[in-house]
Amino acid sequence: MDINLDNFEIGNRIRSLREDMCMSREKFSEMIDISEVFLGQIERGESSLSIKTLLSIVAFTGSSTDFILLGDNSQNSYTQKINRMLKYASSNTLDLIYNLIHDIHTFSKKETKQTKSK
Repeated sequence: MDINLDNFEIGNRIRSLREDMCMSREKFSEMIDISEVFLGQIERGESSLSIKTLLSIVAFTGSSTDFILLGDNSQNSYTQKINRMLKYASSNTLDLIYNLIHDIHTFSKKETKQTKSK
């Protein structure tokens, strides 16, 4: 089986996911724990994803690795519904959702660090 991982296409899919969530590069990069500059390089196809970054994007967006890497359009319907709802939500709702996701992400990172240190 021949798999062609095209950084430009991968970057386009990541940009599309971010835009579907109505998120700026700054907010998205913060949520997946990379720099805004690096996210821009990924989206333009100038840099490759690490496994860690790929998994962060998958966890945050609810997308699949198949979709991001290969363009397999079988992204789960639950994620698609959420993305459509976010697209039409008011800015106050988006701020609330962003803050909730950010808090959950921050809490989960702290819990992971505490678990590893025990």
